[in-house]
Amino acid sequence: MELPIDHFRLLGVSPTTDAQTVLRTLEQRLNRPPDHGFTPETLQARESLLRLSADLLTDSARREAYESELTALATSGTPLQAGLEIPTSRELGGLLLLLEADQPLECFNLARRGLQPPQAPTLGSGRETDLSLLAGLACLAGGEELQRHRRYEAAAHTLREGLQLLQRMGQHPHLRQQISDELRRLRPFRVLDLLSRSLAAADERAEGVTLLEELVRERGGLEGRDDPTLTPEEFQAFFKQIRAYLTVQEQVDLFSRWADNSPAADFLASTALTASGFAQRKPDRIAAAMQRLEATGQEGVQPLLACLHLLLGQVEAAQHAFRQGASPELQEWAEQQSSDPLAQLCAYCTDWLARDVLPGYRDLEADPDLEAYFADRDVQAYINRLAPPPLPSSGPEASPFPETWTLDRDDPGGVPPFTSQVWSSTEELTGAGSGGGSEAESGAESENELLDDDEPWIGGWWPRRWRLPEFPELPWPPPLVPRQWRITAAATAILLAGGAWLLLRPQPQATPIPVEPSPDAEAPQPPASGSPDAAAGTPAPGGTSPSAAQATVPLTTAAPTEADLQGLLETWLAAKAAVLAGQPGPLPLEQLARPVQIDRLQQERRQDEAQQQTQRVEAKVEGLTIEARSSGRIAVLATISYRDQRLDAEGKPTESSAALTLRNRYVFGRDGEAWRLASFGPVR
Repeated sequence: MELPIDHFRLLGVSPTTDAQTVLRTLEQRLNRPPDHGFTPETLQARESLLRLSADLLTDSARREAYESELTALATSGTPLQAGLEIPTSRELGGLLLLLEADQPLECFNLARRGLQPPQAPTLGSGRETDLSLLAGLACLAGGEELQRHRRYEAAAHTLREGLQLLQRMGQHPHLRQQISDELRRLRPFRVLDLLSRSLAAADERAEGVTLLEELVRERGGLEGRDDPTLTPEEFQAFFKQIRAYLTVQEQVDLFSRWADNSPAADFLASTALTASGFAQRKPDRIAAAMQRLEATGQEGVQPLLACLHLLLGQVEAAQHAFRQGASPELQEWAEQQSSDPLAQLCAYCTDWLARDVLPGYRDLEADPDLEAYFADRDVQAYINRLAPPPLPSSGPEASPFPETWTLDRDDPGGVPPFTSQVWSSTEELTGAGSGGGSEAESGAESENELLDDDEPWIGGWWPRRWRLPEFPELPWPPPLVPRQWRITAAATAILLAGGAWLLLRPQPQATPIPVEPSPDAEAPQPPASGSPDAAAGTPAPGGTSPSAAQATVPLTTAAPTEADLQGLLETWLAAKAAVLAGQPGPLPLEQLARPVQIDRLQQERRQDEAQQQTQRVEAKVEGLTIEARSSGRIAVLATISYRDQRLDAEGKPTESSAALTLRNRYVFGRDGEAWRLASFGPVR
């Protein structure tokens, strides 16, 4: 056998050691043989090899020649390693010295090879016992060496090989137990090693997730303490470190599977869903997070529910939840930000997203930008068709938009500081928002915003009253009162510019503006019986003749009838036709539709202007029925006779469309007291 070692390292001296020191070292090594139960034959072979090395190093001529050979190897330019050729009778002694020279991996590989056929020793012999003992000791030492270099998975691989070898040999049960215990202790480090690898290493990462699940299951859940290898404090530190290596989907899947038996995991799933929904503009995930959070039935989560309601555009419910659940400290902080309730809620939601929701995911980088979130078309489409949740109908707290923001300082249900984070997968929405421009063109884009009004530690919020004794020093985020930063009402309006503020904030009631009919319009007819607010539209330029009735705008009736909504729709069609014809509208568009619809109409007009064209649109509502109704949204189905024609700069037709009968769905939203068009599209 050839040992990968030279005489200096085998004896344990340096190349500069003199002869006297070599002899003293030899004496010490002989007087201190390893006490692991090796047979006398193996210890005798060890002693013989030590003496041979000492004899060579104390003979000046032989030592000089040997050192010359080592120097030649080192300067040969080829990566060569010095070795010692030893007879078979002394192999076990050589392997033992290799282990003592801190070369356990080399010792393990040679010992394992010696136990394989055809070199395998006789069963039950002293050679078999010593070889298996050497393999077990070298396996443990090799695992420790690999761990020092942070090669945790390689260390586990070596330990598993050693355990399988000893199990096959049926020898040294105490060593097998040590190796098993070491494998168990190494598992968190293996998880860290595997999960920290590139996302392209799918197999390794999947194995890491499996190991993590085994570890948590054996502990008895995130809150468990059945694992003797990890104290609760050690587990917290470990989980805080590895969580940053998990993707948002991995966290969703993991925490959702653990949620049935772990309140902490259930809450973490809710927070991770929120992070995914906000960053990826998937409000259905935020709705799923809210449902999960509400299903816990725990007290003290109202401020978080307020944030989720806000992200879903449910301002009334958000303000109600915040008012009901905010602690006196949080209420005081909110007052410092602004006197406007919605500004306070936006400030708190932004801070919550920045500190406790969005951080902690390997594949998720997002800013807590409410403006960008609410400006997204998918978000707007979802909010436009989402029915507001029911609110208590009695008492002063039921008022969705109070004139003054009353802070109930004596509320005993104040929320103590929180701590925690998570998520689970839900169905994603498909499609985009509705289009602008003509009714026929916009109908092909999407239906999504037209549907009826009917979703390296844990991070996030976790009520302190839920905190379990297993987590005494849990490094959760700071207390519930956020960082001290101020947002005024004006700053909030800037924050939610581009339609987001108008999407959330109720508009003050305006004085009704009667629509002035054009000179060639038909005489107004009385409104429908029993409907004082019933109205019809104004004739549009180019021949649009929606109805003979006159609409009152803005429409402020709490429960508008079909005639009211038809009048509002016809007025919008008339105003839209006027804009596309390059003429001033009968009244401000802001009284009729939300900014998204107005922006699309103005964009189409700018495109026509660039081509020096106008459009003559004729649209008439032939019939309208209410499809779905809530306190803040109404969806209607309308049958419209439609025709348009493009004109050049001289007013000559360039292209025309045949007369069409369109069946569209229109969604009206209530902003404050006024109803405005929120979206439209074809009925399929």
